[in-house]
Amino acid sequence: MFRTCDITGFKVDLNSEKFIRLNAVMAVVSLLLAIVAAILLVFTRYQPVHLLDAEWYYRLTTFHGLNALIFWIVFFEIAGLYFGSTVVLNQKFCSPLLGWVSFVLMVAGFLLVDVMIMMGKADVMMTSYVPLKAHPLYYLGIILFAVGALLGVSLFFANVVNAKREKNAGETLPLFTYGLVAAAIIAVITLATGAIIYIPTFLWSLGLIEAMDPAVYKLVWWGLGHSSQQINVSAMVSIWYLTTFLALGGTSINERVSRSAFVLYILFICLASAHHLLTDPATSSAWKVWNTSYAMYLAVLASMIHAFAVPSSMESAQRRWGFNKGLFEWLAKAPWSNPAFTSVVLACIGFGFIGGTTGVIFGMEQTNIIVHNTLAIPGHFKGTVVIGTTLTFMGITYYLIPLIFRRKIVAFKLAQIQPWLFFFGIAILAVSMIALGQLGVPRRHWDSSFSGGPFTHTFNPSVDFFWTLMMLGGSLAFIAALIWVLQVVVSVFFGPKITGPQDMQLPLSPLAPAAKEHKGYEAPGTLVLTLLFLATFAVLFFVNWKWLAATWWVK
Repeated sequence: MFRTCDITGFKVDLNSEKFIRLNAVMAVVSLLLAIVAAILLVFTRYQPVHLLDAEWYYRLTTFHGLNALIFWIVFFEIAGLYFGSTVVLNQKFCSPLLGWVSFVLMVAGFLLVDVMIMMGKADVMMTSYVPLKAHPLYYLGIILFAVGALLGVSLFFANVVNAKREKNAGETLPLFTYGLVAAAIIAVITLATGAIIYIPTFLWSLGLIEAMDPAVYKLVWWGLGHSSQQINVSAMVSIWYLTTFLALGGTSINERVSRSAFVLYILFICLASAHHLLTDPATSSAWKVWNTSYAMYLAVLASMIHAFAVPSSMESAQRRWGFNKGLFEWLAKAPWSNPAFTSVVLACIGFGFIGGTTGVIFGMEQTNIIVHNTLAIPGHFKGTVVIGTTLTFMGITYYLIPLIFRRKIVAFKLAQIQPWLFFFGIAILAVSMIALGQLGVPRRHWDSSFSGGPFTHTFNPSVDFFWTLMMLGGSLAFIAALIWVLQVVVSVFFGPKITGPQDMQLPLSPLAPAAKEHKGYEAPGTLVLTLLFLATFAVLFFVNWKWLAATWWVK
């Protein structure tokens, strides 16, 4: 059964709408749990407060990692996959029964994992490296969640195939859906890898397998742990293109190139997992060099293509709307009052200048050793998964609330401020953590002062400044994330109902006019911004190599 959206004109399958809503709600619940744990961890690492004892610090680190990096992200992505394969394609949901099975399995896994962690039965960190052993129900929960997610991905593929068969998808899939196909393919690879390692680990926890090889476990686990974040990259970039279309009527200035970049993600981005294994003896030097250089560069090339294609599509659309003065009138006159657009632009900036630059530098075999297992690594995560993916997901939710939940956004003025607060909070947090890592502060240690230990270490005095900055950034980000959660909950359950296009607070732009003939670059402003980014990257690249040279000075 369908309803026709009076705002977009799309046919919306009611079963699909239901599953989009359910998965989106679970995503918000997961994020709320993650941010509560996060603020407690921030005030534990901040030495003047040192809030939690060691046991609860490691427990909540496990809890935060799984809820932030797995449950929040995957629940939202499943909702996005259903949206991209049904609503966007005017397609019926292929199997409501299997949709329920997928959702129930994911929720059951989510509950099992979180309950086991909070009961103190799984203080093993998110990575759960053997020989650390959790309760069997913890591993069972992860397996159930993964199976449910894999079923959801399969339903996405079935919806797309049906849309092609019924000629609802046109000659080629929309770029947004095409990007989601890339994300789904990476998801299959990722979840299959997780099954390969978690099923025997589950049997080991039951005592049915005598031992697990730690080196093999770590090697295979990172095929899940890091690759799961590459699903995010494809989904995030897909939403960037979608938001550009919704807010500006913009399309990629060369869709073939944008599509080829998604193919590069499928082929090479999973190989970036190797930088987690650079100090392990289980793999050869040749394997490490190949994966952290040549293979990784092809994945970076894909991101560089999108880094130019997304803002250039914005600029091209704005110039076609008449904003042609100078290099940056198109940017100054962009719809900054639209929180979805603002979120995407800020996500692009944070992902590129913080997450992207550090990702390449920390992912290389040589420069990785400066920061391996320091606080700089989760600082890099904050620039990719939080500023990049999470802020993007938050932004597109401002469209999903009126279009899917059929509710107006409560306190819309606050929604216009929230992306800025979240961006600056996470940016301050991430840069502080990266600086602390560069100064040698360890990644997972409960007490950075090593009080009561057999040895002591005196850090550079600037560490105190960056700890304070990290605490302030984390607090601001927590407030901004809490604002978003409260807005979503209040809007979805208590907000005024949408009765027609007149209630739409985020205007939907028509397709930008056709481009007129012009001389020179179609997006000169974007070219300048790209050169600025490359210059920043070159400076950071040089600085890290300089630090490497200083680190290996031998007397």
